Amino acid sequence: MRHFVFALLLLLSPPLLAAERLDATPRIAVMSAFAPEWQLLKSATTEQKSHSVNGIDFVTGRLAGRNVVLFLSGISMVNATMSTQIALDRFDVTGIVFSGIAGGVDPALNVGDVVVANQWSQYLEATFARDLGNGKWSVPPWQTATLPNYGMIFPGPVEVRRAGSATPEKRMWFEVDADMLKAAGRMGDVALQDCVAPGRCLGRKPRMIVGGNGVSGQAFVDNAAFREYVFATFKAQLLDMESAAVAMVAYANGTPFIAFRSLSDLAGGEHGGNEMATFMGLASANAALVVQRFLQAWTPPR
Repeated sequence: MRHFVFALLLLLSPPLLAAERLDATPRIAVMSAFAPEWQLLKSATTEQKSHSVNGIDFVTGRLAGRNVVLFLSGISMVNATMSTQIALDRFDVTGIVFSGIAGGVDPALNVGDVVVANQWSQYLEATFARDLGNGKWSVPPWQTATLPNYGMIFPGPVEVRRAGSATPEKRMWFEVDADMLKAAGRMGDVALQDCVAPGRCLGRKPRMIVGGNGVSGQAFVDNAAFREYVFATFKAQLLDMESAAVAMVAYANGTPFIAFRSLSDLAGGEHGGNEMATFMGLASANAALVVQRFLQAWTPPR
C-alpha cells in the first residue's frame, strides 16, 4: 500500500521544469570575480540589458563583436560554482571566458603577465591527515595519496558527474577547451599595460603566456613556502580562487571554457609586502584587454 501511495503521488506531482531562460540569443558567458574587472568589460559592452537572479546581475549585450552575457562570479569556489550554473541554466551559453587577476606561482613570471592555462586543478580538494609525530602523517586507510603533501594537507582528485554519463568519475585536472586554447595561441603579441601611474611602472613589459597549469582554492595565498610547494607539486604557473570551480562546472555541462588571469601579485613571493592592492587595476585591465582580443579571435561553435 505504501508503494502504491508513493507512486500515485509521483503521478499527481507537477513535472519538474527547467529554469526559465532569460534570453534566447546564444551568448558567450564572460565572467569576472572582482568589480574592477567587471566594470572594464561592461564599459566596453553595447546594447546592454540587465537581468537579476539570486542577487546576481547579468548584463547581455555586444562585446568585441560577439553576443555576450557578463556577470560576476563572486569571490571563491562556492560562489563561482553557483553563479556559473545559474548562467548555464538561464542563458544559451556557447562558451565560458573568465577574465580576472591571480597570484603568480612560477618564478619565471611577473606582475602584469597574463596566463592562459591549459588545465586547472583544486589544491585544497584534500585530506587533512592524522599527525603521527616526527613529521609523519597518515591518511585514512581507504585513501591513497596521489601527490606530495604540504604538512597535513594531502591533495587529491575530485568526484564529478557529467551530462551523458551514468556514473561519477574522479579527476585531478580539468582541461580548457582545445579550440579556445588554439585561438588564444593565434592572438600574437598584445600591448599590455605596465604603469599604474606616470613614473610608477613595472620593471619590464608584461607578456601573455599560453599554456601551463593553474590551480584554485578557497584560500587567499600570501605565503612563500606554500607558493613554492604549489609550483613544485602542480607545476603551476598561477593560483586563484575561482577558475578550477568554473572549469569543473563547464566540464560537467559540456560547455567550452577558458580563463585569462593576469598576475596582480606573487602569492607571497614578493620581497616586500603583497602587491595586489597596488597592481590590481593594472592586472584587471590587462586581463580585460586580452579577453576582448580573444573574443575577436575565437568563433563559438554555434
